[in-house]
Amino acid sequence: MKRTSAAEALALVKSGHRVFVQGAAATPQVLLSALAARAKELTGVEVVHLHLEGDAPHAAPALAAHLRPVCFFVGANLRTAVDEGRADYVPIFLSEIPLLFRRRTMPLDVALVHVSPPDRHGYCSLGTSVDVTAAAVECARVVIAQVNPRMPRTFGHALVHESRFAATVDVDTPLPQPGAPKRGAAEAAIGAHVAGLVPDGATLQLGIGAIPDAVLESLQSHRALGVHTEMFTDGLLPLVRSGAITGEHKVRQRGKVVSSFVTGSQALYDFVHDNPAVELRDSAYVNDASIIRQNPKVVAINSALEVDLTGQVCADSLGEHIYSGVGGQTDFLRGAALSDGGRPVVALRATTGGGLSRIVSQLKPGAGVVTTRAHVHFVVTEHGVADLHGKPLWERARALIAVAAPEHREALARAAHARFHRVAG
Repeated sequence: MKRTSAAEALALVKSGHRVFVQGAAATPQVLLSALAARAKELTGVEVVHLHLEGDAPHAAPALAAHLRPVCFFVGANLRTAVDEGRADYVPIFLSEIPLLFRRRTMPLDVALVHVSPPDRHGYCSLGTSVDVTAAAVECARVVIAQVNPRMPRTFGHALVHESRFAATVDVDTPLPQPGAPKRGAAEAAIGAHVAGLVPDGATLQLGIGAIPDAVLESLQSHRALGVHTEMFTDGLLPLVRSGAITGEHKVRQRGKVVSSFVTGSQALYDFVHDNPAVELRDSAYVNDASIIRQNPKVVAINSALEVDLTGQVCADSLGEHIYSGVGGQTDFLRGAALSDGGRPVVALRATTGGGLSRIVSQLKPGAGVVTTRAHVHFVVTEHGVADLHGKPLWERARALIAVAAPEHREALARAAHARFHRVAG
């Protein structure tokens, strides 16, 4: 393992290379900044990644002729670049991204990662983000590591021997800690409705945000819950500490919390550090519907930007404006549907901050259908639960109108009647 400066390490990147960058809380900001600093010496470099926490210096307009961000998931720091055509968005299931690297559909020249210091056997940990990073480390010709004593040491598919790194850069910086999202009465009501769909002994998958946190808060009285989720957040900690989460009924990794990445507070990072009860695994495993379905009573809880009256879910765009990504929503909703006693759930507030309905007669022009109407079983808002599974289109519309905001129901009912020629309100 060659210890060097960030500038010297990034000299290994050449024009025409495709460079992978680890994401979320593990974003290697020192290496990314060093890449941006020498960008004008380069041409035709693709920089591929999921959501990155912190700055995105590689997406600066002045570097557009040198570095091209390619996003599998678009965060706030890349939305303008995507809108302006300086960055690309790749819609793809999270479960399939590792296959892009392993099958060399998207061969990688360099991977920039953020790891814990090596143990006495020479093994570092990918820490908070294993997700698609494990496959990138496996497949890239050159791997450059930012080594940080503050990176939690996690297990599962996280361990990488120091001999795999062409160069390492020592840093000592805290990990990003996204603040807890604000919750109100609507989120509390959604949480209570969703909790009513979760039986004891269920295996949970949740994302990040006010609604997942509200769901978790509503599960305090549940027992023998398990976790198999792509994201592990602070909301799970009280349930683990109270004994509500035991994983005793899981079939895969019984008794363990399984995730592919972790993001949250320092308390969360401290909890996962050197904790054998937590396994971070490759997204090709965690998000594989054939693996997910083996656990009992999987309840997958995912969000949406809009849901139309037939149950189509838009989750990655606001019309033509790319907002986020496909992620693992469809992977988990399908896995939950196939699980014995499983329940796929899409949860969202009934209206936007501006009062517009998020249950709509038609999705906005240019909106992407992330999850098809056939995948969707339950849609939950603060106004209740719509059970769509096995119902014809007009009945689905009726169920969705019943959970829309009251002030929008009449207009939705008129649109449904014009479309389906049945009374749907």
